[in-house]
Amino acid sequence: MRRTIALTLMLVASIVGIALAQSHHQDSGRINYANATFASQMMQAMDRMHSAMMAAKPKNDPDRDFAAMMIPHHQGAIDMAKAELIYGHDPVLRRLAEEIIVEQQQEIELMQRNLNGRPALRP
Repeated sequence: MRRTIALTLMLVASIVGIALAQSHHQDSGRINYANATFASQMMQAMDRMHSAMMAAKPKNDPDRDFAAMMIPHHQGAIDMAKAELIYGHDPVLRRLAEEIIVEQQQEIELMQRNLNGRPALRP
């Protein structure tokens, strides 16, 4: 599973890099600093998410392990959605970003309550 996560993150990073390169090319040599900052924020969000997911120590409890890895995954989605709200212009995608922030935060809170309120399984 960790290999799949790592491969997915590398794919997303590649896509962001290609988009940034195309943006630079389309600007006829002028760097679009807003796009560079957006790409940087997206990469930072993915790095934080990946680090937190990898730091989750398996507890041999599928429910706990699921929540422990999904919380940083959802936080990564929130961080990326916030970057869309700062730099994005498409009203449909901006609305989607707003919905992601609300829904993912609610799901994080539910998973945290579940983790804090249930005893760990004994191996």
